Amino acid sequence: MTPLVLYDTYTRSLREFQPLHPPEVSMYTCGPTVYDYAHIGNLRTYIFEDILRRVLLFNGYQVKHVMNITDVGHLTSDADTGEDKMEAGARRTGKTAWEIAEYYTEEFRKDLKRLNILEPTIWCRATDHIQEQIDFIRCIEEKGFTYRTSDGIYFDTSKLPSYGYLGRLDIEGLQAGARIEMGEKRHPTDFALWKFSPKDQKRQMEWDSPWGVGFPGWHIECSAMSAKYLGPFFDIHCGGEDHITVHHTNEIAQTEACYGTRLANFWLHGYFLQLDEGVKMSKSSGKFLRVETLIEEGYDPLAYRMFCLNAIYRQKLNFTWEGLDGAAKALDRLRNAFYEMGEPSQPDSTFLQKFLTEINDDLNMPRAMALTWELVRSDLPNGVKKATLLEFDRVLGLNLANWQPAEEVIPDEILRLVELRQQARAEKRWQDADTLRSQINAAGYEVMDTPQGPKVRSRRPG
Repeated sequence: MTPLVLYDTYTRSLREFQPLHPPEVSMYTCGPTVYDYAHIGNLRTYIFEDILRRVLLFNGYQVKHVMNITDVGHLTSDADTGEDKMEAGARRTGKTAWEIAEYYTEEFRKDLKRLNILEPTIWCRATDHIQEQIDFIRCIEEKGFTYRTSDGIYFDTSKLPSYGYLGRLDIEGLQAGARIEMGEKRHPTDFALWKFSPKDQKRQMEWDSPWGVGFPGWHIECSAMSAKYLGPFFDIHCGGEDHITVHHTNEIAQTEACYGTRLANFWLHGYFLQLDEGVKMSKSSGKFLRVETLIEEGYDPLAYRMFCLNAIYRQKLNFTWEGLDGAAKALDRLRNAFYEMGEPSQPDSTFLQKFLTEINDDLNMPRAMALTWELVRSDLPNGVKKATLLEFDRVLGLNLANWQPAEEVIPDEILRLVELRQQARAEKRWQDADTLRSQINAAGYEVMDTPQGPKVRSRRPG
């Protein structure tokens, strides 16, 4: 058995994965802030997390996967200033914050389905767990890690010697070079646990608390909800690389203050998708593409999944339309090859072991894809190849088994040429058959000889 090795951001090292409570694996992934559509940069992270989950399943583990929905508390600035993104979204659209949350949650779930991303075992909304968050803050308060300002309850990071370890933060340097608006914060790295509603206005989303009417900070929801569903120390926590220095660092601080753990045994992070000019894709910059955009441009969403499979999850990936074109053509070739293999028989154990070796090497999907093409080109019987590909696809997630070629209307003239060629072959007039094949190709079609007879289709570019 090839051990599963994963890169743990907390230790900055490759570590062999062993679940805390085998055979179950507890996994928490940071979900979307549902004030706008997800862009394909966000979705690259969810594809990586989906592959991780599929690899765990492939290794025989049972996965309890929890994902949050941030529908309150995520301010427009990580410095605990600015407007709540949900309230800002409501103002932008003319809908209520609750309507916004519901709409963009459903759009996000639609994107997951389009990309064949497995939904989590448990969805949990921040607004459904206000009491859990209040209880968690009270625990932190009782341990002596909080202080009050005029605008909220804050976590005092100076009281936690290990603060910032995940992101390897230079706390002293941050203190010395602080240029953020401190307000009443004691230290630049301190963060809000509970924010008070402005005295001169009523927010759409606000709740009573022991400290006053307000709403939770962004970070507390993940500590509170992961503890509720997975316990105070679980197997794996995932998110994007932008979460390392702020959000995940603060999650760890909260849980360490309350429970004395670093929250998760493994921390895994997916890296950014960049546009071809080297700009990080982000909603705030306005430079982002949606799955819907790809569909409008004529791409199958799974072509984007294929695009992501050809890169290491913890390396930046440049998005280009040329790259997506290449992925789309590769997906088309794989689908057609799979479809034409007929009925599956038994998978090949040698290829399965090689595949396990690649995916268990820190989710090395480029090598797993190279092996996939090696299998397709191999001399194995088609039934064996198809059965093996079905096993591979448990991880690849390309939904090969459910793909059907589109019904294509072939012009009568082309069908007549195919019939004439078949007649020439039957009469062993090979030169005539080759001439007819050339005529078919020149007209933009190709003919394939199969045990079931000739098949004709449009010639694919490339």
